[in-house]
Amino acid sequence: MPSSALTYEELQEGAEIEPVVKGPITKEQLKEYGPASGDPNPIHLDDEFAKMAGYPGVFAHGMLSMGFLGQLLVDRFGLEGIKKFKVRFARITWPGEVITCTGKVIGKRVENGEKLVDLELATQNEKGEKKILGEATVRVA
Repeated sequence: MPSSALTYEELQEGAEIEPVVKGPITKEQLKEYGPASGDPNPIHLDDEFAKMAGYPGVFAHGMLSMGFLGQLLVDRFGLEGIKKFKVRFARITWPGEVITCTGKVIGKRVENGEKLVDLELATQNEKGEKKILGEATVRVA
């Protein structure tokens, strides 16, 4: 667990987790992420291709933003603390946007001797537009 990990007692319902801020997202970042992630879809890499598909240009891979949320969880609770993590992609993330990853405690319980905390997760841009909505369950001390 990270040395700054929050404890079960500190994580009260309604508490917000310290956010992670990423960006601004760049086209170069997308060009590097695509092949590295195994998703070289040209809609994320080639402006002309994206325009032919009806978009104003390339946009970020959904999994890139999900990875940002994963970083929030790992940074705050450690990789071994993550029990469940799922998301729904709500809006496109565009180059130039600054993305803030947030988490909020929505429940906590002790199950089979483990202290578990349920989180509501989201990414949003600087205008407050939610891009990804999700949830996670983490194990804490």
